[in-house]
Amino acid sequence: MLLLKFWQKQTARFVCRRLVLQVRTMSEETKEQPQILKWANKTGEFVRNPSSFRNWITRDGSSGFPAESGRYHLYVSYACPWAHRSLIMRKLKGLEDVISVDVVDYFMGEKGWRFNPDVPGATADTVNGCSFLREVYFLADPNYGGRFTVAALWDKKKKTIVNNESSELIRMFNSEFNEFCKTPEQRALDFYPEKLRAEIDSINEWIYKDINNGVYRAGFATQQGPYDKAVREVFAALDRAEEILSRQRYLTGAQITEADIRLYTTLARFDCVYVGHFKCNKKRIVDYPNLWGYLRDLYQTPGFGDTTNRLHIEHHYQESHRQINPNGIVAIGPDIDFNQPHDRASRFAK
Repeated sequence: MLLLKFWQKQTARFVCRRLVLQVRTMSEETKEQPQILKWANKTGEFVRNPSSFRNWITRDGSSGFPAESGRYHLYVSYACPWAHRSLIMRKLKGLEDVISVDVVDYFMGEKGWRFNPDVPGATADTVNGCSFLREVYFLADPNYGGRFTVAALWDKKKKTIVNNESSELIRMFNSEFNEFCKTPEQRALDFYPEKLRAEIDSINEWIYKDINNGVYRAGFATQQGPYDKAVREVFAALDRAEEILSRQRYLTGAQITEADIRLYTTLARFDCVYVGHFKCNKKRIVDYPNLWGYLRDLYQTPGFGDTTNRLHIEHHYQESHRQINPNGIVAIGPDIDFNQPHDRASRFAK
């Protein structure tokens, strides 16, 4: 009996010691995990941080940042839907020769976005000669403590980041550089027209919350509750967009607006990445007749498909997000043909 009690005590001590060691190891791993790769808060919910650089470029220069050809440089990732907005607007407005651009590697490691011209479609930092985007941020502000995000617009004269909020960059590109647009037709394009601004703002609000950011809230959730809430909101919003697009060609009617640009960049990534990687798999975009036709319509519009890089999109998410995909294995599919014919133009012709 005494021998049995002795072994019970020894076994209990051993188990306790193992548990302490496991907790300590888990704690150390948590501490050592790079901050740049931490996405969810303590409740398992993803909360996006606001952008830090919020200066504005104006055509008259009253902001201190006048619109000039060749002065500004855009840092982007083809993988990032927020950066993709700025590339689309830059192309639509014919500003390719006015605002230069560098593209980061699709892989995001512990130091964030890097420049790697050996990756197809990526470039070196042709302006500042940096190896990582974080170095560009520190050139702008040596004490910077936020995330190193794309898109970021660099002022070559003042040697600083003007703005890294994509929703503001696309509005600047839409209106403040009209003097420099490639053609008169592109100069005349207005993707945020006065008469539609209230409607565009309203649409942007729920599409951002429940679709653009909603897929990230679902994908980066680390507990069941936040995931369930986010993913239900994603598909409720997609159903809402599907109904709108059953009645008209674009979100506000007969013309493309910034609301369409902002929705497009999520839809173009949805079936390729978000369905599997972010567990948004209730339905695919190809399962929505109107959204699928709308997505093909936009993809086949100059400025949309030619700025969409599936290699960067699919490899970035699946190789970089090791907390979701620990081995970084990139899925083979899906097979999606965005160039399939659609009937959106004829269906809604007046």
